Amino acid sequence: MSPHDAIKLGPDVLSPVVALGRGRETQTAGASPVASKDRPRRSRTPHPAKRQSRAGQLRRIRQHFYREVVDTRDLRKGDQPLRLLAYSLVPSPGARPDEDWGTLQAEAEQHGYAIGARLHDVAVPVPTTYIPASRASRNVYTPPWQRPGWREAERQLRDGLAEGVIVLDRHNISSDDDEYHAVITHLGEQCRAFVHLVISEEPSAPT
Repeated sequence: MSPHDAIKLGPDVLSPVVALGRGRETQTAGASPVASKDRPRRSRTPHPAKRQSRAGQLRRIRQHFYREVVDTRDLRKGDQPLRLLAYSLVPSPGARPDEDWGTLQAEAEQHGYAIGARLHDVAVPVPTTYIPASRASRNVYTPPWQRPGWREAERQLRDGLAEGVIVLDRHNISSDDDEYHAVITHLGEQCRAFVHLVISEEPSAPT
């Protein structure tokens, strides 16, 4: 399912979103079912092995689209470097992405990429239900396809102005696994583009 199946807002509105949509409810972090004699308490936190397995799956999907881009490049481009858009998600309107730009530029040079446009959006945190007893709450951010900077990145990718987008980590796109999967799949299938992460989805094994 393309991320663009979600409800869209106006083109210049960076609006808060109360739920991630697609029939899923947002829950407070740390919540767990009520325990009883017949139903023991179960944590809703994914098992570390399962979480790592999903991260590895997402990394492999992202790398698959990278290989597709490399394998199908126009041969007339010869040895020209892959062109990537730099994208950053800053935490507040007053924050500047300058530090991210430096990191993304260094990563691009290390891999032989050429940086094109630099685009960024401001994250809009929306507090969800807060349960005092749990001392925990969660924030939901505007989905990438409702952010002006990300929409511009997609437009440039569709128009062939770049072959991919480089970001610091997946959380600049989305922290939700399903949403992130939908975004990288949409870019790969509809824009023939890939995502390069400075910090991979899958954590390094302990040494």
